[in-house]
This record gives sequence, C-alpha cells and structure tokens, in this order.
Amino acid sequence: MPRPGRVAETLTPAQVGAAYLAACRAELQALKPGNVHVFADGHGMSVADFEASAAASAGAVSDPRASVGARVWRAVRRSRAVAGCNTNLGILLLAAPLAQAALEGRGRDLRQRVRRILLRLDRADAAAVFRAIRLADPGGLGESARHDVRRPPRVTLLTAMAEARRRDLISRQYAAGYADVFRIGIPRLAAATARWGAGAWAASAVYFAFLARCPDSHIRRKHGLAAARAVCRHAAALDRRLMGSRSPAALEAELLRLDAELKAAGLNPGTSADLTVATLFAAALQEALGAAP
Repeated sequence: MPRPGRVAETLTPAQVGAAYLAACRAELQALKPGNVHVFADGHGMSVADFEASAAASAGAVSDPRASVGARVWRAVRRSRAVAGCNTNLGILLLAAPLAQAALEGRGRDLRQRVRRILLRLDRADAAAVFRAIRLADPGGLGESARHDVRRPPRVTLLTAMAEARRRDLISRQYAAGYADVFRIGIPRLAAATARWGAGAWAASAVYFAFLARCPDSHIRRKHGLAAARAVCRHAAALDRRLMGSRSPAALEAELLRLDAELKAAGLNPGTSADLTVATLFAAALQEALGAAP
C-alpha cells in the first residue's frame, strides 16, 4: 500500500490480484437476499464454487500483459474448469477493465483511468468476450438481432456494450464509464463503513443500494422486467430501514426470510452481486492508488 500522501502510479499484479480476491471473498460474507452467501447457498451453487472460481481466475484478472478481452476469456475458462458452471461471468466483465486501469499508470483518478481503457477496446476484445460469454452460458441469454455473441463481432467491445446498455447493467458500466459503481456503490460503501465499520454489513448495504435502484439484469433476462422491478421495490423499503438502523443485525431474520422466498421463486439478483464485487474491488484499487473515495 502507498504511504499516506503518496500516489502509486501503478499497482503490481500481486496487489491487483489480492484486491480482487479480497473483494470476491468479502461479497460472499455479506447477507445478500436471493444470491449465494455464507448464510445460504442457492440456485444450484455454493460458496465453495465461488471461492474456487475467485482463486482460479485471480491470476488471469491481474495479468499485466493481457488485454481486457483476454483477461475475461482466460478467467472464465479457469473458473468454469473448477466450478463446472457460470459463477462469475459478470464479476469478470466488470473486474477486467478495473484491473487493467490499476496496472497502467496515468493519473490518480481510477474512474478516469477506466474510461481511457474502455475507449481502447477493439474487435479482438469483443471476440474474446463473446467467446467467454458462450462458454459461461449465462441463464436467459437469448439472442440479439445486433451484435449477437454467437456470431463474429463487427464492432468494438465498447460499441457492443453500448448497444445493450438499456437492458443490461454490466453493459451500462462500460457505456457510462462505470457510473453506477462510482456514483452509487462507492458512496454507499463509504457511508455504511462510517456507520457500522468495514465488514459484511457494509457489503450488504452496497448490494441493497444496487438492488433498490436498478432492476437486476439477471432477473430481467430470466423472468422479465416486471419481476425485476417488483424485487427492486421490495428492496427499496428494506434499504431505507437498513441504512437507518444502528444495528443492521436486527434485520437479519427478515433478510433471511426474503432470501428464502427469492430462491424458492428462482429469483437471483446476480447482477447486483456482481456490482457489489466491482465496488469493493474498485474501492480497494482506489485506496491503493492513494486516491480518496
């Protein structure tokens, strides 16, 4: 970590890999209704699957020689090999540009660095990411009239993501320079940490910040926009209570009931969980670079 008052121009692969692993593990400790966490597995996946995927993919994510697309492809391939299913495609799509931004030194503002990385994305990145998506085979993928991942890309990865930004929150981060991560996630993490200290409840608060404001893309793909909006409305009421509480553990039983209800209905807010990991990862990278959140 840099000394106080000093700015690290770049981070080492070891620092980036450690930050990525820490973010993945911290998110699993958080109670995230509908998603996989230490309180309860779900949707045919376990905490162990996610832990194995994080460990297997960390080296690819932090490879200083890889492009964004190559990072995603290699990390998905390694994750799939150990978990046997899609555990972390969304996490990897969000983590790869953040990792590359931290590994390349140009300024202390992480978001500005990410924007520059995104503008450099090309067709080779798109081809590698399309290949990774096909391998991961996320639920509810469907087909697209333009830039379908089953066909060779004719545009850059950024252009393809921009096309999907209105229906997919991960694509929106690419198109909008990670606006939701930096405007929703990181401020919420700072507020929750100031209120309760760093830890699992701060990560839960980040999850609820996204779930309450952004209809979850994974739910939308599998169950439709109306279902995603209904979960969003329910989460908004809980989010207000959570952030108004001096002791978030008092809500634990109620959140676990919601967790069971969502899982019984097959509703998995996986994109909200992915954005939580991205927020934790971005905050750690930003701190390591010496920039204040």
